[in-house]
Amino acid sequence: MKPKYALFILLALASCNGLAPTVDRSADPAASAQKVFLAYDAAAKQLLAKMTLEEKVGQMCQPDQGALKDPADIEKYFLGSLLSGGGSGPKNQADYTLQGWTDMVDAYQRHALNTRLGIPLLYGVDAVHGHNNIPGAVVFPHQIGLGCARNPELVEQIARITAEEVRATGINWSFAPCVAVARDERWGRTYESYSENPDLVQVLGEAAVRGLQGAHLADPLSVMACAKHYVGDGGTAYASAAWNEGRGLDQGDTRCDEATLRRIHLGGYITALRAGVGTVMPSYSSWNGVKCTAHKYLLTDLLKDELGFAGFLISDYNAIDHLDPDYKKCIEIAINAGIDMVMLTDKYAVFCRDLQELVAEGRVSLARIDDAVTRILRVKSALGLLDKSRPPLADRRLHRTFGSAAHRAVARRAVRESLVLLTNERHTLPLSKTASRIHVAGVGADDLGMQCGGWTISWQGSMGDHIPGGTSILTAIKNTVSKDTAVTYAQDGSGARGADVGIVVIGERPYAEMKGDSAELSLPQEDLDALATMKQAQIPLVVILLTGRPVILGEIPAQADALVAAWLPGSEGQGVADVLFGDFEPTGKLSYSWPRCVSQLPVNVGDSDYDPLYPFGHGLSY
Repeated sequence: MKPKYALFILLALASCNGLAPTVDRSADPAASAQKVFLAYDAAAKQLLAKMTLEEKVGQMCQPDQGALKDPADIEKYFLGSLLSGGGSGPKNQADYTLQGWTDMVDAYQRHALNTRLGIPLLYGVDAVHGHNNIPGAVVFPHQIGLGCARNPELVEQIARITAEEVRATGINWSFAPCVAVARDERWGRTYESYSENPDLVQVLGEAAVRGLQGAHLADPLSVMACAKHYVGDGGTAYASAAWNEGRGLDQGDTRCDEATLRRIHLGGYITALRAGVGTVMPSYSSWNGVKCTAHKYLLTDLLKDELGFAGFLISDYNAIDHLDPDYKKCIEIAINAGIDMVMLTDKYAVFCRDLQELVAEGRVSLARIDDAVTRILRVKSALGLLDKSRPPLADRRLHRTFGSAAHRAVARRAVRESLVLLTNERHTLPLSKTASRIHVAGVGADDLGMQCGGWTISWQGSMGDHIPGGTSILTAIKNTVSKDTAVTYAQDGSGARGADVGIVVIGERPYAEMKGDSAELSLPQEDLDALATMKQAQIPLVVILLTGRPVILGEIPAQADALVAAWLPGSEGQGVADVLFGDFEPTGKLSYSWPRCVSQLPVNVGDSDYDPLYPFGHGLSY
């Protein structure tokens, strides 16, 4: 470690609001809130005793609703769960609304209630930064930004609001939080990780579980949380062959000994279990060459037996398909390893048939089936779904607060707390609200889709103004300045000469996993050209970065008088303006080390040759 950073890093690690010392790895997680689920064993086993094998297998199957051939298949196959994957909502675009989503989910629940035993569905969705699938929902900053805010109380509050907005649509399960510890920014899921630092991930992940599940899961404003992706998904190794084959870092192989796996990657699951998380999702990725979805030691011996996990394991989207060329063998491997519920698309009929055959052939024991279904029914009982006096349909009164001003105010606060001021030469920031003219440039200045990033309305996200109720950064600037200040805008940076100051908003275009992997971490040439054009005007320049990770900046720090990492702030761009104009000071601290160049990757605090452009914990104030 270079001496100039040694003291800084120690201070940065200690400055996580006193978070790290709260993690006691020596404590027994079996003594945690996981015992809550065991209290529902009697009810679960009483129901289990009434079930046929066909009904049990149906509880273990979770198709994407978009792949259902007929909604009546819920009754035909006794399905226990459905999900909406990214972009999987009402088939009629006109119904892709709060009302349409609620009607769709309630209709599926009614089919489940028509089955012989009337067991309600668990309905899952990736509500990873708000109820981000639904137009009009509040879209919060992605987790990388919240890692820079380092405020567990705020993370818990965000999760409570998310739970309420999810419940407004009748959905009762969110596939969140992601407690990955991303160790290489080339990974396209970096923005889903709070930090490269395990201690920070542990504390914020635990807060998110508390917020989603509330004080009691049976609370009608609580949803089931899901800690993902177990385990080591943020530590997959860079290999040039993988990039050449188009596989990048996603779904790769984490190569380390068990001590390292536990030290860096396991802690977020331990704190999630202590918070009472009801479900865990194994990763697509592997540990030392063995797929996590097939890893009996990780799933059963470590998670369930050693750590005392009493909820259930849900596989990732079609993840079992990767285990063997023979689909029936895939099912056998996954269930015997410890998977309790299988997430899939259109193979639900085949899955139900094959799993029953595997039991008849003695390749999967009935005891393993009963264990899986008991775990699922425990969770359903804890959620109140087995309480016949409480219909599992949406409380449509919650539509009144969906996307409300109160919810947006919390998101706005999260934006301003997550901003990191990287440089501020000659005290360029804060800006004056009474300047004569402010010239704004960059495609990101007035594009809510870019501002929100991936997992927004659709899986990969998209550019454009399709986030109802949101505020772009350009609009936020106009809302903030005096009536006498002219705010002009040119996406390409032209027309800046004569302005008091220029603001350029540049960054990454929306992406999610797989498509988001990047070997270069470069910014689009269009953005660099806009910045160069603005620079020619010879006015002070503020550069705002909309990115899902630290990117390679090249000459940008030398061109900018002030440089702000805004990450993917979500729908409430007004929070950016709050900081730019000094209504609030910047308080965010980097939760990732910012690399100088690609050849330096991966770079993480604690490396022996640590020399980043901006170190972990960096963040200026006014």
